[in-house]
Amino acid sequence: MFNIKLNKLFQSIIISGGLSLALTANAVTELKVAFNQSDKHPQYKALQYLSENLSEQTDGRYNLNIYPNELLGAQRASLELVQNGAIQMAIVANPLVENYDKTFSVIGLPYIYSSLEHQEKVFTGNILDELFSSTKKFGFEVLGVYTAGARSIYTKKSPVNSIADLKGLKIRVMQSDTMTKMLSCMGGTGVPMNQGEVYTAIQQGVLDGAENNEITYMDLKQYEVAPYYSRTKHLMVPDLLVVSEQFLSSMSPDDQAILKNLVKDSINKEYQLWREQVVVAEQFAKDKGAEFVEVDIKPFQDSCKNLQSELINNDSQKSLYNTIISLN
Repeated sequence: MFNIKLNKLFQSIIISGGLSLALTANAVTELKVAFNQSDKHPQYKALQYLSENLSEQTDGRYNLNIYPNELLGAQRASLELVQNGAIQMAIVANPLVENYDKTFSVIGLPYIYSSLEHQEKVFTGNILDELFSSTKKFGFEVLGVYTAGARSIYTKKSPVNSIADLKGLKIRVMQSDTMTKMLSCMGGTGVPMNQGEVYTAIQQGVLDGAENNEITYMDLKQYEVAPYYSRTKHLMVPDLLVVSEQFLSSMSPDDQAILKNLVKDSINKEYQLWREQVVVAEQFAKDKGAEFVEVDIKPFQDSCKNLQSELINNDSQKSLYNTIISLN
């Protein structure tokens, strides 16, 4: 009787131990991802797509927990959290990473991309891999880059079809010296201003217009005060998916390879989502009275070539610039 009880005890211990080992083997590592936009944004949906595929291909070992609407702080703060390993990933604007490696400025130059298709070819290929790994010494690595679409000019009184049409117009730009110079080479006057002030500034005549992508134009209802959307496509801002080097180095080489391949796949997905949402945003704005105008962008491109030259300061920047242009 004693032996039977002892055997049952050993079985219980073995089963309990086996269960514990199974739970350990199947433990999920949660990757916290900081994101400054809403959960309706194409980039958020691309991250969800990435999470589903990563979980599937690693047998449930990894899962992305995405925090939208700056729940983990603004982009600069979230980048610092990634650097010190407090969170695993974040999406940050390209200019933040330029502070660590000036070569990143090349992928955010005005008019470096002739179209969204050209940019997609650059972002989904391998030509940026070396650049993306250059930040390892700062505690993070760039896994990939998502598009935020093409920014164009929208105005209050009449459409912009040429450089002459922009002369004398005050256009809101992001708070960046480069963006101010960009508007100048396009023929207008760039006025740096917080996004939250733009609607009222156009309404009151402080500004003649602004510049942004179609989705933001619709989301912020700026079609109500600036109904002429002219597709100058002067800037295609990259948003970078960064990962903690501390976390990445904890992954096995196989899991690292899976993650990096799936990120590239999610970039293709994000471009698809972006295009779909742009169509919806444009139609919504049209229904509200907005007019979308196709523009010959070549004169604007030619006018901004001197600015591109001014912003390219070393051989590595020049080499990357030439490689990107060659893919057009």
